[in-house]
Amino acid sequence: MQLRSDNFKDGQSIPAEFAFGKRAEPVALSDNLSPHLAWKDAPPGTRSFVLTCIDTDVPSRGDDVNQKGRTVPADLPRVDFVHWLMANIPAECGELAAGACSNEVTARGKREPFGPPGSVQGENDYTGWFAGDDQMAGSYLGYDGPCPPWNDVLLHHYHFRVSALDVETLALAEGFKLPQLQAAMAGHVLAEAELVGTYTLNPDGLEPVASS
Repeated sequence: MQLRSDNFKDGQSIPAEFAFGKRAEPVALSDNLSPHLAWKDAPPGTRSFVLTCIDTDVPSRGDDVNQKGRTVPADLPRVDFVHWLMANIPAECGELAAGACSNEVTARGKREPFGPPGSVQGENDYTGWFAGDDQMAGSYLGYDGPCPPWNDVLLHHYHFRVSALDVETLALAEGFKLPQLQAAMAGHVLAEAELVGTYTLNPDGLEPVASS
């Protein structure tokens, strides 16, 4: 299988319009568009697809996160942060246009995120991140893009992955979480393809590029 995007190349920077946060003083909400994604060469017997996006570089401790006069060191152990979970994507679907599944930041989270007919979307980790915020707390479903700590010295990597399954549907309800998805997928994956984009809000880091 192959996975590509018209908005960024594998291993390259994700444009700011596809992120939750963008550089300001020090950070502001961005356009939060879901990126264009297209995949092909799924194996015979494919009956549905699963799409995930996970940041593998999230600080394991929040002591220094977004604190003025402090930095998040590169050698701090890192954990995963879920940005998107979508299952039951029809087998005939092989492309998602830019903005097709998210076109803004939605305070308290999207109630009914856009997706291909029949698809079901899970909860991302902004749910936990905003749990103590009176203005933003809620259940975040569907796609919400990058917003790494602005004082993190480490460049973050966002792994977009499409999995081809041998079943038409997984028994998942809207708002499922990653462990539930992984359990439901077990034994049904025929092939996978991955596209990795990078992003930083650190003013001393690499500048996010504009999309063409």
